[in-house]
Amino acid sequence: MTTPEPYVIHAVKYAHHDRKGSENMIYAGDLHEVNMPLDYFVWALVNSERTIVVDIGFSAETAEARGRDLIRCPTEGLKMVGVDAATVEDVIITHMHYDHVGNFGLFPKATFHLQDREVAFATGRQMTKTVFSMAFSVDDVVDVVRGVFGGSVAFHDGDWELAPGVTVHHLGGHTDGLQCVRVWTERGWVVLASDASHLYANMDQINPFPIVYNVGDMVAGYDRLRELADSEDHIVPGHDPLVMDYYPASTPELDGIAVRLDKAPSR
Repeated sequence: MTTPEPYVIHAVKYAHHDRKGSENMIYAGDLHEVNMPLDYFVWALVNSERTIVVDIGFSAETAEARGRDLIRCPTEGLKMVGVDAATVEDVIITHMHYDHVGNFGLFPKATFHLQDREVAFATGRQMTKTVFSMAFSVDDVVDVVRGVFGGSVAFHDGDWELAPGVTVHHLGGHTDGLQCVRVWTERGWVVLASDASHLYANMDQINPFPIVYNVGDMVAGYDRLRELADSEDHIVPGHDPLVMDYYPASTPELDGIAVRLDKAPSR
């Protein structure tokens, strides 16, 4: 088998939210007064053959409505690492929560890759219950449905390969159709967990984030992440500010904005 060309992976920070630790764990314990903020990222996978974006963040309007600190439009952050949203042809949407599938219209040439189960979940009977629908934006879901009718959404059922060196794996748990992304890099197989584990602590302590569709699937997902990655240091959580500390900046000028996940972490 031919070894695929390795990818550079940029994690681009676009927003932030200060919150307590009890908001990030099902079993809060003594975390009620502990500060445990979340960062919000989009990811770019780049080699000489192609550029793939993973998730597309949320808009200024959504940030205001939900009380999040929007630092920059995700497309502006992507441009800083050399990725033009207007020309991107493939976008993997890990799941359809508001912070992962906003800005649909800013990627006019893209095919958006989603799990069958995620689209069914986001448009099905579970959305009649606030406990499941609260993390979705109706406008974002409608954008996806318009994309389905317009031919820009590609459906996948379970694990699949987008390109040599990029495979995507259904985990569920956080949402019914959550998928993680496995990427071949110069340091081996790196797994973008997205919200399969918001923070390192969720997976390390087996203590899931409380917005969850199926706790059993989420916990099983931690084991699956470990199976897919070359080591625990090859698993990147979806919202942990420590990612910005552990990995080197994409360039010196982008310190605090974008980091290289294909490089070894200092964790």
